[in-house]
Amino acid sequence: MNIKKLKTVIALIAGITITTNAGAVVFDGVTFPDGAVSFADAVVSYEPSFGGGATPSAANADPSNALGVPEVAGSTSIGACSGSPSDCPFVSLGSGGRITLEFIDNALTGSDNADLDLWIFEVGPDIEDTFVEISSDNSTWTPVGKVFGTTGGIDIDAFGFTSADLIHFVRLRDDPLEGNTSGASVGADIDAVGAITTIPIPAIPIPAAVWLFGTALIGLVGFSKRRKVA
Repeated sequence: MNIKKLKTVIALIAGITITTNAGAVVFDGVTFPDGAVSFADAVVSYEPSFGGGATPSAANADPSNALGVPEVAGSTSIGACSGSPSDCPFVSLGSGGRITLEFIDNALTGSDNADLDLWIFEVGPDIEDTFVEISSDNSTWTPVGKVFGTTGGIDIDAFGFTSADLIHFVRLRDDPLEGNTSGASVGADIDAVGAITTIPIPAIPIPAAVWLFGTALIGLVGFSKRRKVA
C-alpha cells in the first residue's frame, strides 16, 4: 500500500475528523473540486519594497486580502463590486514586490498529468505579470514560471512535481518590467491563490498511540516487501 494512503487510513481508523470539501466551487470558469478549502489560508510575509521600486498606498497594502476565495467582480458566484480594495479586497505587490502565502488546511499537489494545478487571481485593468515559486517547507523554493496578468494557472507537474508532493507555500513576485511602475495600486494586484489539485489536511492531530500503531504497520509493510525481494 502507498505510504501516504496508509497514513490516511490510520487517521480514519482513529476516528479523526478529516477536513473535507463542501462541494466544488467555480470562479472565473475555473473549478476547484475541494471548494473553499482550496485557497491560501495565511500570510507568511509581505514585502512590497522587495524590488526597490514604488510601493502601493496603505489602502492597497493589506496582505490578508490575498487570502480565501476570490472576491472581485468577474468571479462566478460573487456579486458585482466597484473594484476598490474596501469593496473587493486585493493586495498590490509593489513594483518588484512579493508576498508569501501558506496553505494550512490543505496542500497543493501535482495531478500526474498536464492539468493546471495552481491558479492565481490577479485583478485590475493593468496587465501585470507575476513570477511564481512554490515550496513544501518555506525554505527550498522552486520557480514554476509566471502568470501573465489577470487570472492564470500553472501545471506544477511540468516542473517535476507529482501527486506525492505536498506543497504548503506559494511565493508571488511582481515583474517590474510589466505594467505601471507607480501609482496607488502599483504592482500585481492579488485577489486570491487557489490549489485546483489539493489534498485536505487532518483537522485534528493524530494521537501518539495511533501514530505508534501506524509506524508499526508501515514497518511491517516494509519488512514484507524486503522479504519478497529476498
